[in-house]
Parts: sequence; C-alpha cells; structure tokens
Amino acid sequence: MTVSTHALDEPSWPWSLPFWVAHRGAGKLAPENTLAAFREGARHGYRAFECDVKLSADDVPFLLHDATLDRTTTARGRAADRNWSELSRLDAGRWHSRAFAGEPPASLESIAAFVRRNQHALNIEIKPTPGDEFRTGEIVGREVLRLWEETAPVSVLFSSFQPEALRGARESAPQVPRGLLLDKLDGDGWLQLAQSLGCRAVITHYALMDQALVTRLREAEMKALVYTVNDAAAAQWLIANGVDGIITDAVDRFSPTA
Repeated sequence: MTVSTHALDEPSWPWSLPFWVAHRGAGKLAPENTLAAFREGARHGYRAFECDVKLSADDVPFLLHDATLDRTTTARGRAADRNWSELSRLDAGRWHSRAFAGEPPASLESIAAFVRRNQHALNIEIKPTPGDEFRTGEIVGREVLRLWEETAPVSVLFSSFQPEALRGARESAPQVPRGLLLDKLDGDGWLQLAQSLGCRAVITHYALMDQALVTRLREAEMKALVYTVNDAAAAQWLIANGVDGIITDAVDRFSPTA
C-alpha cells in the first residue's frame, strides 16, 4: 500500500479532545445517542462525548448506532429507509427506562448546538448504513463544516471502522481530524491504512493497546485512544502505559477531572 502524503498539506483544526470521553453521551445512564444522554454526561462533569452518526433517507445526519431501529426505538426496520421527519417523531427513550419515555432521536444539528453552546468536544463516529460508506462520510463532513462554521476551529474528531467513510469525510472536510477505529490488529496494514487516510489518531479496543503500541503511534505522530473502558483497573493500567484518551460508559464512576 502506498502511503499518502496529502494529509501533510491539509489545513487542520487543532487537537484538543479531552482525555475522558463519554460513550454515546452517557449511554448507559440514559438512552444512548440522545440529547438526554449528553445532558447526563455533562451533569457528571464530562466535556467530551462520542456518538454514532448515520444518514436518514433524505440525507439528514442523525444519531443511531445500529443499522435498524429495532433495539433503541419503538419502530422496526432500516433507519436509512425513513426520512428525518418520520425518524424525529419516534420514541428513542422508552427502551431504556420509563423515565425517558418520549425522548426523540437526536439530529447532528441538535447535538452540535448543545456541544457548541457548552464548549464541549465531540467524537463523531461515522456509522454508515452498509453500502453507503463514502457518501455518508462526505455528507457528515460537509455538515460539520456548516454547523461549526462560526466557532471553528473547534474540538471535533471523526472516527470510523469504515475506511471509505473516513475517505468521504476527508474529501469534504479535510481540516477535521480523523481517527481509525480498530477491533483487531493484522500485521502492519492497519498503520499504513491510518497513514493513507491522514489520520491523527488510532482508536483501538482497549485490550489491544499496550505501551509498545502507544510508542509506535507516537513515532507515527498519531494519538493512541481506546474504547470502551469501564473497569477501574484497566483504566489505571492504560493511563500508566501512556494512552491519550479513554472512551467510557462509566461516567458515574470515572471523574473526567481526575
């Protein structure tokens, strides 16, 4: 694989993502990927949030992890088959608990307003419907530039398990930092891929990260982040080994200011 040097010429927003990042808002204490989850994370002192973003049928970026609506809403079927006007009226809270019944899905626009107003950072995991990777990244990138136009440069990070989604985001928003998500390490191909995408970070499952990998990423001028760490002993070990950031569900147990 040929390593691209194009990223060296790209303008770039500065890296200012806080160390502790709340996963899907505070996606265990409140319905994941909703404004309620973001508010709950902020209530626990978090100033950086991760969320999953995909496209509606009419190309509105909104927050949802799964390809289907089955698990986290009152509807069924592929989210990509419905327009945002319909998706926005669904109940995305009742599945979690009665206290959140009626909580609607969140658009990227509403999340952007929340984090900008509170000067929070955002890790947007581009979670495309299968087969729509590049276009999803391209549209999400364009929307981020529009939504943060008056407050750039800001702390936004794109991440994805899908290289084509990151390529799409790079095409439309080259200045927004990118991170490659990995759930396994096969040889050296992952590093070459991250470099070819102009990534500023690699974000691995926490069990894959160790001091040697942190050092290797530093030598490649990339940040070393991990997901999803909910165990205190694992967090302490990762911190001792020099990671640059931890994504967690345990916002009620890990202090973001510790």
